[in-house]
Amino acid sequence: MPGLSVFVGRTRQEAQDKFDELQNLIHPEVGVALLSKYIAWDLTGYDIDGPVPVVPQDRGAPTRSALLSDTAQAEGLTIRQLYQRIAGGRGHYQVIGSAKDVVDMMEEWFATGAADGFNVLPPFFPNSLDEFIALVVPELQRRGLYRTAYAGATLRENLGLPRPASRHAGRAAKSQAAE
Repeated sequence: MPGLSVFVGRTRQEAQDKFDELQNLIHPEVGVALLSKYIAWDLTGYDIDGPVPVVPQDRGAPTRSALLSDTAQAEGLTIRQLYQRIAGGRGHYQVIGSAKDVVDMMEEWFATGAADGFNVLPPFFPNSLDEFIALVVPELQRRGLYRTAYAGATLRENLGLPRPASRHAGRAAKSQAAE
């Protein structure tokens, strides 16, 4: 269940405008600090509009640090461009577009087995969560990808899990018997 940062609008342009506005609010010191943490290399003092320096990587398994460093090198990204790419979604996948665009991407990932579901990461509260619910959820429901109702009254019931005995029920009965 990958993290998914969603910028949704009634049109692609509306969503892109929201995304661009938030990107412009990222203070360079904050962006550099965040990126430095993610790539495990202090970027303080580097020109933020210059290239991302080649960051030494250990020879172990690929990490987020290696992925970001490799992406920056392959795409010729500046430090600013790379921190802008990761800041809003904290390194998770970002999708920007209309409800149809967002659901098309989610449906493709689900249908191809790339994801069983998503951890939706609203980029700002409460508006982006409200917009996701108002715009994306109805499209997911229309396509049969999101429930419109639940059979059980609790999460436990909907997951098919038995209700455990209360550890406090025995204490209450003992307490009443002692009185």
